[in-house]
Amino acid sequence: MRRLLDALYALGAGLAALSLLGIFLIMMAQVAMREMQMQLPAADDISAYLCVATTFFALAATFKRGELIRVGMGIERLGPAGRRWAEALVLALAAAVMAYVTRWTFEDMLFSWQIEEVAQGTVPIPLWIPKLAMPLGAGLLLVAILDELAGVLRGAKPSYVVAAEERAAAGDFSAEV
Repeated sequence: MRRLLDALYALGAGLAALSLLGIFLIMMAQVAMREMQMQLPAADDISAYLCVATTFFALAATFKRGELIRVGMGIERLGPAGRRWAEALVLALAAAVMAYVTRWTFEDMLFSWQIEEVAQGTVPIPLWIPKLAMPLGAGLLLVAILDELAGVLRGAKPSYVVAAEERAAAGDFSAEV
């Protein structure tokens, strides 16, 4: 199960990287086409959709690596047992929020599909396609949060804490604010 979950998180990160590459390629195509007095239709719309996809697909992998913004001033003052229960509470709340976000973005994407909503730009892109990245990415983050919650309830240290400790031990404080 661990390998499957890690593969899912890596897949999300890979899709985020491909989305970012897509933005780069569109921008470079725009530059080249402008030199030839041409335009790339819907380039701004597609870049915006890919920006959203990059963000949502990267959430789970970023969370697991401890690279999302986390404020630990209060939790760091607790003892091991208190910290474990505080982590569990916060993860449970985060899971509830992400379950809501996942459901809401899924319903929005499904509604766009049902009414055959299309972009209002120069290319009528069916909007359910770019909106699909939101419930997929949010759902993957929900899985990652539940994965961490299960570990914390079993007494394990969260992977985002382990990752931050490993970075600090290596002298890398780039993720710390």
